[in-house]
Amino acid sequence: MLRRLLLACLFCLSVLPALAVQPDEMLPDAALESRARALSAELRCMVCQNESIDDSDAPLAKDLRILVRERLKAGDSDKAVKDFLVERYGDFILLKPPLELRTIALWSAPFVLLIMGAAGIYLSSRRRRAAAADSLSQTEQSKIDEILKREG
Repeated sequence: MLRRLLLACLFCLSVLPALAVQPDEMLPDAALESRARALSAELRCMVCQNESIDDSDAPLAKDLRILVRERLKAGDSDKAVKDFLVERYGDFILLKPPLELRTIALWSAPFVLLIMGAAGIYLSSRRRRAAAADSLSQTEQSKIDEILKREG
């Protein structure tokens, strides 16, 4: 029983996600490392596209984490590091791109899709109601049935 419990615990620990940031990437200066981790959490992995470079195990994410740390060691501000990466990769590298004229489609897309979906549902239900209203009433149907019985 104890052996099974131990195996179950080991199995549960084996499925935990591995930390993407490797010890050899970390900076000895705790303040710089903290800034690097904060920046890495705001930058999108260009391979995974749904994870930050801080969470991604992709080789490009590792290269970007190292690049961020090198820029911070060189004395760049957080904004300078972001600006450098945006210049190189575009606004897509930011997990939260700024609201600008060129990114308005990105920010408005969820709302436009929501409105289009609601309009589609409204129009569809309106058509169904109109089709139901076009059907015969009970008395009309009984009159037709009566006529068909006489002729048949």
